[in-house]
Amino acid sequence: MAVAAEEIQDDIPRPVLESAVIRFAGDSGDGMQLTGSQFTLATALAGNDLATFPDFPAEIRAPVGTTFGVSAFQINFGARGIRTSGDALDVLVAMNPAALKSNSNDVRPGGLIIADAGSFTKRNLEKAGYKANPLEDDSLEKYKMLEVDMSRLTVEAVKEYGLSTKESLRCKNMWALGLIYWMYGRKRQPSIDWLGEKFKKLPNIANANIAAINAGHAFGETAEMPAEVSAYTVPAADIQPGLYRTVTGAEAVAWGLVAGSQLADLEMVFCSYPITPASSVLHVLANMKQFDVETFQAEDEISAACAAIGVSYGGSLGVTSSSGPGVALKTEALGLAISIELPLIVVNSQRAGPSTGLPTKTEQSDLYQAVYGRNADSPLVVLAARSPGDCFEVAIESARLATKYMTPVILLTDGYIANASEPWVIPDFDDYEPFPASFRNDPEGFHPYIRDPETLGRVWVKPGTPGLEHRVGGIEKSYDSGHISYDPENHQKMTDTRAAKIAGIANDIPLQDVDQGNESGRVAVVGWGSTYGPISRAVSDLRAEGEDVSHIHLRYINPLPRNLGDLLKNFDKVLVPEMNTGQLVTVLRAEYLVPAEGLNKVNGQPFKIAEIENAIRARLES
Repeated sequence: MAVAAEEIQDDIPRPVLESAVIRFAGDSGDGMQLTGSQFTLATALAGNDLATFPDFPAEIRAPVGTTFGVSAFQINFGARGIRTSGDALDVLVAMNPAALKSNSNDVRPGGLIIADAGSFTKRNLEKAGYKANPLEDDSLEKYKMLEVDMSRLTVEAVKEYGLSTKESLRCKNMWALGLIYWMYGRKRQPSIDWLGEKFKKLPNIANANIAAINAGHAFGETAEMPAEVSAYTVPAADIQPGLYRTVTGAEAVAWGLVAGSQLADLEMVFCSYPITPASSVLHVLANMKQFDVETFQAEDEISAACAAIGVSYGGSLGVTSSSGPGVALKTEALGLAISIELPLIVVNSQRAGPSTGLPTKTEQSDLYQAVYGRNADSPLVVLAARSPGDCFEVAIESARLATKYMTPVILLTDGYIANASEPWVIPDFDDYEPFPASFRNDPEGFHPYIRDPETLGRVWVKPGTPGLEHRVGGIEKSYDSGHISYDPENHQKMTDTRAAKIAGIANDIPLQDVDQGNESGRVAVVGWGSTYGPISRAVSDLRAEGEDVSHIHLRYINPLPRNLGDLLKNFDKVLVPEMNTGQLVTVLRAEYLVPAEGLNKVNGQPFKIAEIENAIRARLES
């Protein structure tokens, strides 16, 4: 394992673990996301595979010390391939009573809870809803407990830097990080370097946080720990060679959109309105102007969508982004883009709804909205990314299909994918095949609805091209001239043609493959989006036991791959895990008349591997 000798000063043999799941939890002002991100960096540098799950409170600033304001960061890391952020926790670091109350049920029996005993005051216990101190009764007896007065120890560690008590306590997360670094043999230096850079204009703050990390680490080395508390080694994973970095879904979407526009040889304008959890894409792209990217923060969702359509009308690639409630507001504009047949990419980072719902919690409940959610017969392309890294590839594919077929494309991610991170092999951009957009320049016989006979995509004309002046709009157009038409037969023909264009894209996408298992058998588990990780691990676990189960994961939701129906009919049972009440099940039953069954949850949390394993076992046994 890549751990510097000076980082581990004890001589105690460390048990070797294949993987571990840790969650840091505290108030939203306790720096849990920062703590988790720094542990993620150290873990990546140690060579482990990993997956993370940041979990934010839904309110901007909930009352301090309440369960409503708890922020958490979970990481699953190991010496094997990691596909999810983990099921039950091996370690919970609880910075206050509210964090303990909100998260203790997720700790496995026999798992370790590290609690800041200094924060378990009478007032904090009351705000968290405790009638008695759980550290003093038997309510936590099924767990290993390490009660440490982190608050007092942190204040002592940083007292030489002249900080106030409030400022000193803000270093408490770094003290906890130092302890966990000791426990898992992580190097402190990357975090020390990061703190020095971040607070280079505030050296006392930098030095205090560094002192807190070192104090937490020293506590682990020197304190007389309970017998059941140990330090561990998690060896480096055997992963594909290459240049890696951690990437979130929001980052990968942004980079993929830029890559797609470059491959299409187009400028890109990203028009958006801030909304959780989609705003991060706007934040990333705002710093990428050197790649012919412009960003526009609109006054509302409707104007953002209309501006993006205007961008495409002007000959660039228009992109807009939102979450479910915002996409609902863009719906009329989407109908316009379908009618006038312009390329448009809409990124939907799904969250729990309806209405405001749970803004910071994940869900997959916008599939109906994406496939069907417009007035009249208004088909468009719908793609779904399965992981943070996969967002890069799906964003490029969105640009390719949008520009080739002159159609809007909805790219579905969700709150989990947008915020989670994983190691990502940085690709060689030269390996990607360009798909330069073509514009009509010949005025001979021109009208705006001339179509490519293969793709059925209409011509794309930059405004101001001599001899190609034209108008487009939401009223139906004549198939043969592009003029406004109220003719019944023409409307039938235009509606059928727009549908045929989208359906024909099935001939330009890969056949559906089987991610794991055989192409026929007893049970096929069909997923889309962020269910990929838990489904993949559940299926691989059961296949290791000799069970006849396969995993099929969809990237293309509309149109569906042309071989999917025949593939599904090769299985006795089809199970569809979704974070909704059964939307893909409806689509598969309607399209293929297969007896698909749903495994559904809408609690704002990703699936656990065990939930899917149990559902598969039930189908195998029935």
